[in-house]
Amino acid sequence: MRDQVKSLADLGLTAQAGREARVTGLAVDSREVRDGFLFAALPGTRVHGGEYIQYALRMGAAAILTDAEGAEIARAELAVSDAALVIAADPRQALAYTAALWFGAQPDTVVAVTGTNGKTSVATFVRHIWQELGLRAVNLGTTGVEGDWQAPLKHTTPEPITLHRMLAGAAEAGVDHAAMEASSHGLEQRRLDGVTLKAAGFTNFTQDHLDYHASFDDYFAAKAGLFARVLGEDGTAVVNINDARGVDIAAIAQARGQTLITVGGAEGADLCLMAQRFDATGQEIRIRWQGRVRQLRLNLIGGFQGENVLLAAGLVIACGAEADQVFDMLPLLGTVRGRMQLAATRDNGAAVFVDYAHTPDAVKTALSALRPHVMGRLVAIVGAGGDRDAGKRPLMGQAATEHADLVIVTDDNPRTEDPAAIRAAVMAGAPGATEVGDRAEAILRGVDALEPGDALMICGKGHETGQIVGETVFPFDDAEQASVAVAALDGKLA
Repeated sequence: MRDQVKSLADLGLTAQAGREARVTGLAVDSREVRDGFLFAALPGTRVHGGEYIQYALRMGAAAILTDAEGAEIARAELAVSDAALVIAADPRQALAYTAALWFGAQPDTVVAVTGTNGKTSVATFVRHIWQELGLRAVNLGTTGVEGDWQAPLKHTTPEPITLHRMLAGAAEAGVDHAAMEASSHGLEQRRLDGVTLKAAGFTNFTQDHLDYHASFDDYFAAKAGLFARVLGEDGTAVVNINDARGVDIAAIAQARGQTLITVGGAEGADLCLMAQRFDATGQEIRIRWQGRVRQLRLNLIGGFQGENVLLAAGLVIACGAEADQVFDMLPLLGTVRGRMQLAATRDNGAAVFVDYAHTPDAVKTALSALRPHVMGRLVAIVGAGGDRDAGKRPLMGQAATEHADLVIVTDDNPRTEDPAAIRAAVMAGAPGATEVGDRAEAILRGVDALEPGDALMICGKGHETGQIVGETVFPFDDAEQASVAVAALDGKLA
């Protein structure tokens, strides 16, 4: 990729006054621009990328992609520059298609999944099923690029240049199947618009990201964009109709002529979850597909994982796999890192779980799902992130107190906010909870409270390995802290 050169026409772009450019690379950060690069100056939530056009030109940009506002911001600099100017009504979408044409390759079969909760689990399950079927596969999202080709990611759905660089890298490594998480931010900002999808999945819709989206309707519209815009008319939509908004997503898919596979406990679901039975280490599920009933063992904690697994199975079937082979693979699925993950077990048999639950519904769902597996008390540790939707904080505390027997409120990622103020907001919805600011101490106290038959759920950070305080990321891993606490309290530390 480093030595390639493409014309604007090759990238599907037309510059003002018919000006041409030989493009040697793409960048959305002016500091990464090199001679011959196309710089995409995109509108932002705080600053318009047009402010950085002058710097990109100094770095040798041969072409600028922006909107009318960006062009006006840098009008003086562009007037004296030889760089080609491409003005697009939607520069984010234009960049997505440009990045797809620049990198050229992506795995032959790509699926995407959206929803408030469950995206990581579903995408990972899809990848695991493909691998068990003997296919080379990856999943991309919150936990990075995992599978037969690996790479780190900073965002659940990265900006188009990074996204297509990753897809091309995976394809060049021989990966022919990929499952992606589609975040509301990524969909709203058109990051996936250049990806060719065979199928798309919808998990659920609950409160989150209202610090970014103006309303629930805007948030839902962003999610729905995966089916209304990104997935082609010849694609397949796999929709969890247990969720109230699943019906709306199904209607969008049908209106566009997409093939529809419904999943869930409803009698009319195409892939129906008929029954579940829980035990200490997993669950038995009874399912129906095309008139045939099967009973399977899942080594997964949490009733909602049954829905996630069936959504993943539906996506794999939608891409052409034989259904019976897919169902045979489901008992082989393992826990996704940071999702209902068994982190440690005390000598008295009490278990400690870690989950990424960071919304009111996710906390409710995680605790409700764990309850049938637990004979004793359910202890919850919960917090809320700073610089994020403040409205959900008391609701998270409320969800914890309504579904756990003992609640400890602690810090999550306070970022630039006052941690005590965030805890106070969570505590407002959690009367009777214990407040412990230091997260390590909170975990130690939670583990210490466990008696035989009890379980502790540490909510919020899941797979994360750092805690953001101010602008600094300090090393912190919930699962690791849980293991240390158990070892210390059970006298196993040297």
